[in-house]
Amino acid sequence: MIREEGVMIKDRKTRSDKKRDVKPTISTELKNCIYRLSYITDTPVKDVVEVICEKGIQSRKVIEYLSQYFRREYKYLNTLYMGDLGRESLQRKYQSGKNERITTRFNQATFEEIKSLSNALDVTPTKATALLLDASVRNTNILNAFVKSYLHQNVDKGRMKELKEVLHYVNKNNPYNEDISWFTLLSMILEEVKDSTTNVKEAIHSWMDKFK
Repeated sequence: MIREEGVMIKDRKTRSDKKRDVKPTISTELKNCIYRLSYITDTPVKDVVEVICEKGIQSRKVIEYLSQYFRREYKYLNTLYMGDLGRESLQRKYQSGKNERITTRFNQATFEEIKSLSNALDVTPTKATALLLDASVRNTNILNAFVKSYLHQNVDKGRMKELKEVLHYVNKNNPYNEDISWFTLLSMILEEVKDSTTNVKEAIHSWMDKFK
């Protein structure tokens, strides 16, 4: 309790589940990619960024990639990455071309993890978020997991099984070296349907119906 001018006022406690707003500056190209992910999964942009960063900070591949820039030590599970103060700080470095802000938010636990990462990188948490987002989006496993999770939540089991068979067929007969990901497949479906009045779920059903 706090006394102000003879009046007792209750302390305002910060909710433990309150999310922290973060507005990283990223390349326009990366921002467009995030917005496309938002569109094809019908998920708010801030939520897309939040989930991808959460998956990224738990990914050994992403941390391995970022470790080349660590100026201080960073612990990931049982691995201790050594920093080197001789490395240049990325704080003032931006990708070439146009850069724009994007908005997201993190729960306190994730924000604390990003603060630890920012300490290792010797940058602000906002800059660390930008670097983490960029590194995470480049990891096809994370994009795949994100889109696949969306599909599992929004497509019935029968359709999901059919989609898996389509993806398997496409990759089995793909003349190129790279496998088609769930992200690419869903993008292809929406590009083919091209009906602004149809939501993503209906677009998938419409596209699958053509193969029956």
